[in-house]
Amino acid sequence: MTAVLTWQRLRDLKWSEFQDAADGWGEVSNRADAARDRVSNEMTNQLAKSQKGEAATAALGRLKRLDQNFEYIYTECGLVRTTLNSLAFELSGAQRRLKDALEDAANLKFTVRADGSVSYPAGGENIIDGKELPGGSTNGSSVGTPYGPSLGASSGAPPLTNPNPNHAKAQAIADRILRAVNEAQDIDSRFSKILDRLKAAPGLTVDTKTWTDAAVDAAAVRGAADDYLKKDIPHDRSPAERRAWWTSLTQEQREEYLAVYPNEIGNLDGIPSDVRDTANRDNLQLLIGKLEGQDGEKARAQLAGLRSIDEQLRAEPEKGVPPMYLLGIGDEGNGRAIVSFGNPDTSRNVSAYVPGLGTSLDEKFANNDVQRARDTAKGAMRYDRSSAAIVWLGYDAPQLPAEKLIDNAGVMFERDGKVGAVAYNEFMAGISATNQNPDPHVTAIGHSYGSFTVGQAAQRDGGIPGADDIVLLGSPGTGADSAEDLGVGKGHVYVGAADNDPVTMLPSEDESSALGAGVVGGASVGASLGLVGGPIGGAVGGLAGGVAGGIAGYMSSEDESQLWFGTDPAHEDFGAKRFKVDDGPRPVIDGQGPTPAHSNYFNPEKDSESARNIAKIVTGRGHKITTEEPR
Repeated sequence: MTAVLTWQRLRDLKWSEFQDAADGWGEVSNRADAARDRVSNEMTNQLAKSQKGEAATAALGRLKRLDQNFEYIYTECGLVRTTLNSLAFELSGAQRRLKDALEDAANLKFTVRADGSVSYPAGGENIIDGKELPGGSTNGSSVGTPYGPSLGASSGAPPLTNPNPNHAKAQAIADRILRAVNEAQDIDSRFSKILDRLKAAPGLTVDTKTWTDAAVDAAAVRGAADDYLKKDIPHDRSPAERRAWWTSLTQEQREEYLAVYPNEIGNLDGIPSDVRDTANRDNLQLLIGKLEGQDGEKARAQLAGLRSIDEQLRAEPEKGVPPMYLLGIGDEGNGRAIVSFGNPDTSRNVSAYVPGLGTSLDEKFANNDVQRARDTAKGAMRYDRSSAAIVWLGYDAPQLPAEKLIDNAGVMFERDGKVGAVAYNEFMAGISATNQNPDPHVTAIGHSYGSFTVGQAAQRDGGIPGADDIVLLGSPGTGADSAEDLGVGKGHVYVGAADNDPVTMLPSEDESSALGAGVVGGASVGASLGLVGGPIGGAVGGLAGGVAGGIAGYMSSEDESQLWFGTDPAHEDFGAKRFKVDDGPRPVIDGQGPTPAHSNYFNPEKDSESARNIAKIVTGRGHKITTEEPR
């Protein structure tokens, strides 16, 4: 298109040619994607398994770079395709509005001149002499009244209009023609700038800076493609309806959504897991590029977490562990990450674990919480190979400093868990919508504060979608009085609570206030040890024997069944099945820190009894666990 666009050129524009060009770029993108898949899933894996030594290491390094090159080509060519399709979509709208105006002019016997002005015939009657008013022509205007520029407006006099009724009609048509041409000119200018960005320098090396640039490219294309693509993404529909929407799309439409909106598709509950994994792996690179260009502690922490997840996704799968799927990733709030070991769509057994207090998207999460899902999957595979284990960080867990815990926990903690419960149930509904088994066995697992989130999810209307069993580990309470309140029957609520885990002995908010100096003193001890402080510090202080009136005072109180969030899940009053776990190291005294027993439940090396019981439960073998007497 030229610098100045005429209505004739807009009328004659073959915008389908842009779509043809888009198809060509799409073909290149698809070929790059296929090549990337071959390099990563065939060549790299086979070489890693069969060859060792310096030459093999060097070859693997080159294959990794080739994989990244193909990934970049796939991403950028996909962005070009959608940019061209969006351009065609918007130009077709402007052309349609122009043709509608031209058709109206023809029906009225008006003439549209080369300069866009509209001539109209005589019409109406002169009120003075009764003669027919003469015809004329008018140019389009983007200002003034619907009938053209106001006459006399500058002098403050009432606006004058041409009394010939045909003038008003001609003016409206001329205005529509002008608006359509100006709209097309703006579209052309806007998309030209975007396409100008989608260029790679000769001899390009794909590195982190390249992905930083690609993240900017993706943001620009997304902004331009909102009307073309994003508006149709069914955010406000149920997971089952979203799955039906995805199924209804053509292959080309799916490819475009994955290329331009991997952040949307990858995090949309109800989309098949293999599709989410593909989208999130692509979005992971864009997020790394985006955060690489940012300063600040949060960006650095999230970047370290993303890089660790990326390394794990690219690593050779561990023997006895199912393949890794990335079901969610994002940098909003404290970060989002949903990782599964095993495909939850094809597995008969699916578990989804919610981590607790202080969890955010960082290197600690990528190493520790992801490992817990890996350990769960590995244990489950011994009983049933059709098993998938998920760690779900789809909410903002509380991130409070120690000194604010006592004052804010009652309000802040409940709010975060209740918000998280809604998101967790949405995710679990998505698992139910995409699982291909007639009656999959689904287990909800909550650790620490995550058990409160799971408990809140279970107490919402309808409970946790698809859940057969609930496992509560190191729980400070669920907000429920009884296991019966969790919607799966008390015989299907399981509790692991180590005797040396102070989080499972947190006093209730009222008890905490009553303990007074013991808890406050414990908070000081806890804060000095790097704890979250407050009641946990009091509990640790009591268990360590260092704070008078700490947990010992709580244990001798009138109602020892009550914890910070309601009835102790490990207490007989709650009515759940308590399974056997190792007592774990004592806080502080045994030299492993303030809460070592709180982190061992999933670890088969540190607590094989607990890990084995969890594996039995998530594979539907809860009747075979080793049990422990409730408190």
